[in-house]
Amino acid sequence: MKKIKETTIGTFAAICFVVIISGFTTTYQTEQTTPPVYEFEMVTVIESLIQSGLGRSRMISETENVNYREATTIRKEDGEKDKSKKKRSEIRTQAFEETKLLNFYNVAGIRFNNIATNDAMVRSKLNEMSTQGWELFTVTSGVESADKERDAIFITRYIFRKAK
Repeated sequence: MKKIKETTIGTFAAICFVVIISGFTTTYQTEQTTPPVYEFEMVTVIESLIQSGLGRSRMISETENVNYREATTIRKEDGEKDKSKKKRSEIRTQAFEETKLLNFYNVAGIRFNNIATNDAMVRSKLNEMSTQGWELFTVTSGVESADKERDAIFITRYIFRKAK
């Protein structure tokens, strides 16, 4: 009888051990496979490449939240479409942060101290975003210029993310 009792207790202890360990393992695996959810923020820098300093350079950030679906048309395979009823003026945001930047050129030509000043302004914004807990996720840039025109703009988008 004593042997049966010891065997039963030993078996019960082994089963409890397996259940506890598999519970921890399942929790660990679930936490590992659940992808994080992020919120995103953008900072857009537009720098004018227009001779004689006639252009406008700006850093745009902290725009108000909008629902992109309000401006989205859904096209279906049968040719039908669910078109957004909103006009452009109705979806345009009016609330954002606009920081003046210096133009690359003035009447004398390219101004390197203007570029250095712009770098310092952008760096200041990026550092502020970092101290607020935003992670710089990616940076994209491009240049837009008409075919035969010498004027152009240089645009850079800094995309930040933060775990929700």
